Amino acid sequence: MPSIAFADLPAPLPAKLSSQSDVVDLTEELALLERLLGEDLAPTQSKPPEPLVLAGADDALAEQLLIDKAWLQEVIDLLGEQRQLILYGPPGTGKTYVAQHIARHLTEPNAVKLVQFHPSYSYEDFFEGYRPVPGEDGKVGFELRPGPFRRIVEAARQDPSAPHILIIDEINRGNLAKIFGELYFLLEYRDQSIGLLYSAGEEDDFTLPGNVFLIGTMNTVDRSIALVDTAMRRHFAFVPLHPAEEPVRGRAKRGYGDEPAQLLAELNRRMADYDYGIGPSYLMCSSVTGEGGLERIWRTSIMPLLEELHYGEPLDLDSQYGLAALRKRIAARAAPGTEE
Repeated sequence: MPSIAFADLPAPLPAKLSSQSDVVDLTEELALLERLLGEDLAPTQSKPPEPLVLAGADDALAEQLLIDKAWLQEVIDLLGEQRQLILYGPPGTGKTYVAQHIARHLTEPNAVKLVQFHPSYSYEDFFEGYRPVPGEDGKVGFELRPGPFRRIVEAARQDPSAPHILIIDEINRGNLAKIFGELYFLLEYRDQSIGLLYSAGEEDDFTLPGNVFLIGTMNTVDRSIALVDTAMRRHFAFVPLHPAEEPVRGRAKRGYGDEPAQLLAELNRRMADYDYGIGPSYLMCSSVTGEGGLERIWRTSIMPLLEELHYGEPLDLDSQYGLAALRKRIAARAAPGTEE
């Protein structure tokens, strides 16, 4: 029988064999053990799946998102390397939209799930927890129920050749230490296992399959990226989406034409805080080119958002961000020698 160093074992063997349990179930890995040891341990098992490779960005995805293919490929490469990333930026920059379309490009729709974090969201909501169930004689009992993250993990185990992607919208609005709990450890150490809070009686410790990916979105207006804890920064790759930078800046003009793009650029130029920008998503609709469409969107969507951002400040929003004021500044900028 050949001797194999622990460090040379392929996944998921290192994670399973590092379990602290007295008994470790390796039934699902018999085919892999057969290949490693050269013995007929599981003659009916199929060959282990090939290493998972994420599909590359293509022209269709780039055209659909109005984003350069090279940028999309970099995001896909980051996701493949680190298994989890966060798209962050001001509102309207298309963070959730981009995340959903990248996920659907990489795998089948049934392998993509979306959850939204909020201040009341907990570990029990996210991973697993006890829930009340009706019992006999009208009594209420409690049953351990899986949350969306555990469900997608179990689905990934059943289909190791396909990526399974969980999108976490507004990830910074939740208490991340409370929600992830001991799972934080596995985000960084995918080749190890850990005991679970509510499943301590299971024979095997919990492992996180390599074909599970997380894409988070973070609104920098809600909470600055500077407030995200060190553990979060270490476990996720961070990709900015800002109106003043590519690829968002390029989407603006391609999405709805010159004047709306110029107006939005002028508005963001006048925003004092980098995190307080306005993305192009508000204007990327067919009604923006109709009669009164731009004015209506500006009045009912963009100005209320600006009022919220500047709440309590002694600022005349119309003179600062109104369409008439912005158009005047754009005209002045286009005519050298004319004062604004």
